[in-house]
Amino acid sequence: MSRLFGFEGVGELLGLPFVQNAFLAAALLGLVAGALAPLVVARGMGFAVHGTAELAFTGGAAALLIGISVSVGAVVGAVVAGLVFGVLGLRQRERDSVIGVVLAFGLGLGVLLLALYEGRASNKFGLLTGSIVSVDSSNIAVLVSVTIVVLATLAVVYRPLLFASADPDVAVARGVPTRVLSPLFAVLVALTTALAVPIVGAILVLSVTIIPGAAAARVTSNPLTATVLAIGIAELSLLGGTLLSLAPGLPISGYVATIAFLAYLVCRLVGRVRGRLRAA
Repeated sequence: MSRLFGFEGVGELLGLPFVQNAFLAAALLGLVAGALAPLVVARGMGFAVHGTAELAFTGGAAALLIGISVSVGAVVGAVVAGLVFGVLGLRQRERDSVIGVVLAFGLGLGVLLLALYEGRASNKFGLLTGSIVSVDSSNIAVLVSVTIVVLATLAVVYRPLLFASADPDVAVARGVPTRVLSPLFAVLVALTTALAVPIVGAILVLSVTIIPGAAAARVTSNPLTATVLAIGIAELSLLGGTLLSLAPGLPISGYVATIAFLAYLVCRLVGRVRGRLRAA
């Protein structure tokens, strides 16, 4: 257990610039992922997030190969995936097949690109499991920019997007531009996924983009309350995971996923208890 949990030297580590960058990156990701998570759950986009993560992984692998920022490559790959999913998968019955096709292609291409990369093996591993301590000032600039864009856009389209997520048929009948909102939201999710890949890795992006929203949905049906709760769970998972991973020097993704899962179990238990009390 000492290999997994320890706090020796953490105080000194907290004073280092790269560790402070790591916490800032975690906080930014928690804010934007938590804000989107309830809508992702409401729209049934869990598989889409997974597919987007694989394309972000492909973009990051391409960036490694050509020698540019992994964050930029992940953003490009994720946005391409979001646009493809949003445009080609507008119909519910088409969505999963489109995502499956693109996911398979992107994952295969990403593996090929990593095989061609002759740099450090840790860079390859970081794309899969995350390497938050490698976040530098240029990555922070990308994180801040994407966070502002996503949150500002979400603030503008939140009400019609929520309406379209809750009852798409009625939303269409009321004139809500769902054909615009679907690809737009897919791009917002893609940008958030791109933020997450360098931090928690392509494998466990779902731990911050799905679990907080799923947990919040177990205890409240109020959209605003669910969003606040999801942000809190995402922040707790990411900041707590970052702190716990410092001393052992292990990838953050396992800690983040574990904290998020425990939060989900707690919310599920709370929801069940509240349901029984209401029925009594």
